[in-house]
Amino acid sequence: MQQYLDVIRRVLESGQRKANRTGVDTLSTFNVNYQIDLREGFPLLTTKEISWKNIVVENLWFLSGDTRIDLLRKHGCKFWEPWADDNGLVPSAYGNFWRNFPVHEDGQAAFNDQIRYVVDELRARPQSRRLVVSAWAPGNAQTSALPPCHAFWVMNVQHDEHGDPLLCLHLTQRSCDVALGLPYNIAGYAFLLELISRFTGIKPGYFGHTLIDAHIYTAKADGSMAEYDHIPGLRQQLAREPRALPRLEISPEIQHLDDISALLEADTQALLQTFRLHDYDPHPALTFKVAV
Repeated sequence: MQQYLDVIRRVLESGQRKANRTGVDTLSTFNVNYQIDLREGFPLLTTKEISWKNIVVENLWFLSGDTRIDLLRKHGCKFWEPWADDNGLVPSAYGNFWRNFPVHEDGQAAFNDQIRYVVDELRARPQSRRLVVSAWAPGNAQTSALPPCHAFWVMNVQHDEHGDPLLCLHLTQRSCDVALGLPYNIAGYAFLLELISRFTGIKPGYFGHTLIDAHIYTAKADGSMAEYDHIPGLRQQLAREPRALPRLEISPEIQHLDDISALLEADTQALLQTFRLHDYDPHPALTFKVAV
């Protein structure tokens, strides 16, 4: 995807060195914006191989609302391990707030299912401008070891040149690791857009993305911590020619939000048959060390 390569170039060219909580320096750039047309193909990065299994499992985990990483472990997905406690609990798990956002009703604690609200509203009032999902619950986020990075997203219906409705999704991300996180953020929210498109019958259109702090981890100015330097791998990607995007095929058995529940019991092969990716031909994988 050219959009991803453009983000890399912008941060490398204009990023300023910043210290941060991890102890590893970054090159940081403020307010990066772009959009991707899903009608051109599914936006899974081709300048390095990305695990499709991880995309599917992580986002089904989000949609489950679970705060434990048991589903990830079942499918051999290890990327949330550094932020889980000894019991596999992630207090700031995105899906927890997507599906169970804490609210008060008549002075009593209650919970709001934001995903169900958005799906129901799209069916009843697709022109609504209130189709918001927030993962940022201040009481949790202000004390969490890893508060939500992709904190806030909105669905919006536009129209194509023929007047047909297009379902669009805009993500506001407070913090973005360009090398490790961004390819998964793009593919993950494109996957959610495709799913909600299926649930509502509105064909997918654009994924829009705002990165408030887009950053690349790098060695310190004195050359130390070079094992965390993501710049060489990103420059290698810039030298690679992007390839044609793959195509996502979702099983016709998936029609409603509640159909997701049964998938939580499925094995990995069944999940990959339910969400089949066709013609994915990426360049070889690259390894980047994560700064925790």
